Amino acid sequence: MRFTAYEQLPQEARALREEVFCREQGFQEEFDETDRTAYHGLLWDDGGQPVGVCRFFLGPKPGTWILGRVAVKKALRKTGVGSELIRGMEEAVRKLGGREIQLHAQVRARHFYETLGYQAYGPEEPEEPEEGVLHQWMKKKLEMENKKIPSF
Repeated sequence: MRFTAYEQLPQEARALREEVFCREQGFQEEFDETDRTAYHGLLWDDGGQPVGVCRFFLGPKPGTWILGRVAVKKALRKTGVGSELIRGMEEAVRKLGGREIQLHAQVRARHFYETLGYQAYGPEEPEEPEEGVLHQWMKKKLEMENKKIPSF
């Protein structure tokens, strides 16, 4: 599998989001102005087919990035594809100088993010629903790569 980040929303990412969020989950307001300025991540399988998508963009504080619109093809959920998608996005954010990732996760996906090191924050009760689905704010501090200091 291969993760690729794009500065514009690729058609493959749009199609996968429509499949998961609009047709499968019934969301009506899937695309917004953030899509114009966000990076869009796609995870490709070995056959060159898109299997996962997300978007990420600068947050309000320096070094903070917001993750959203995470979707994986239905047939591939619970196979590790989602984890690989998130790891690819985290690496891309690190390369962009990011130190923390925040996301507004669907409550039903909270455990998935917890297994990847994200922690809930904010009100104890889940946030107001987005199009009828409860969401919870979560965050993760990114560990920076250890760079060896040359010995003298």
